[in-house]
Amino acid sequence: MVKNVPLPGPCTLCGGARGQRLRGSWHCAACGWRYGDVPDSDLPLPRIDVVYYLRFDRRVKIGTSMRPRQRLASIRHDELLAFERGGRSVEQERHRQFSALREGGEWFTFTNELEVHVAQLRRKGEPWQLHARWLSDALRS
Repeated sequence: MVKNVPLPGPCTLCGGARGQRLRGSWHCAACGWRYGDVPDSDLPLPRIDVVYYLRFDRRVKIGTSMRPRQRLASIRHDELLAFERGGRSVEQERHRQFSALREGGEWFTFTNELEVHVAQLRRKGEPWQLHARWLSDALRS
């Protein structure tokens, strides 16, 4: 059984503090990045498109971004509910799926139907840890 223990220092990719020993080296538990490896600063980070679900009061904004930290910082919200991997096509699919709940633009009423969808996404992991994992996977490819 692999133990999830404190890393000697924060992960250089996601800042995670816990890790596990795999194949003779430490790996971040949050993103899987090998501890001590540093992403090449001369290369741009891979593009990771996400569909985000932001709650503000009893409404949810379903949007997409390739730079979610920057994008979410510019939107007033109470809580980041979930991330889903994908770009405009996934976002448009969700807008169609929840069209009966649309209040205007990309905002939807946070009903039980939407809560169930968000809960399914949350079972896959915490949004920022998922994003870090997707980034780590893309960097290893």
